[in-house]
Amino acid sequence: MNYSKYVVWGSSGHAKVLSSLISLTGGQVVALFDNNSSAVSALKEVPLFFGKNGFQKWFDYQKSIDDTYGIAAIGGSRGNDRLEIHRLFHSYGIEVKSLIHPTASVCLTATIGKGSQLLAQSLLAADAVIGKACILNHQASVDHECIIGDGVHLAPSSTLCGCVTLGNNVMIGAGATILPRITIGDNTVVGAGSTVTKNLPNNVVAIGTPARIVKNT
Repeated sequence: MNYSKYVVWGSSGHAKVLSSLISLTGGQVVALFDNNSSAVSALKEVPLFFGKNGFQKWFDYQKSIDDTYGIAAIGGSRGNDRLEIHRLFHSYGIEVKSLIHPTASVCLTATIGKGSQLLAQSLLAADAVIGKACILNHQASVDHECIIGDGVHLAPSSTLCGCVTLGNNVMIGAGATILPRITIGDNTVVGAGSTVTKNLPNNVVAIGTPARIVKNT
């Protein structure tokens, strides 16, 4: 039986989530990688290798990388790390694909960047655009005509109302709401449960209802 093989960078709880999603789409995780040398394999019987040296060791033993895909199981405001890992995979000829849960709702006019992850019950509405290496967690909602940059993470049950624009590497916390036509700059973090009513610049942390800037990132 032929199946798609996946290598996953990151050996934490998010790797378990992605493994479950991959299995639903007929794939199987065959190797895990992590930069933390004290990490343990998040998946029973799946080998774990450490860092770029470990990745090279794994790669050298492969007879073929046909039907092998890569994905980064690195969440939070580490979008740049996800993008870096995806570039590493590409440099070895390993394709990065987007993962879309069967229960996610994706409009036909939406656009999804390479290596993005739409998890269970997430929503991507009409003419919404998300960049590369983004994560839409469980029940995250992106309404019509939103534009999301690369490396963005929307935590569970977060909501972008219509025509919101997010820069690169933005983190929106669980249950946060971004009101319509708001723009949030690169590398900005919005705290869990916050409501953003005004534009936010690059490189800040904002929390509360209404959200207020509390520090720089």
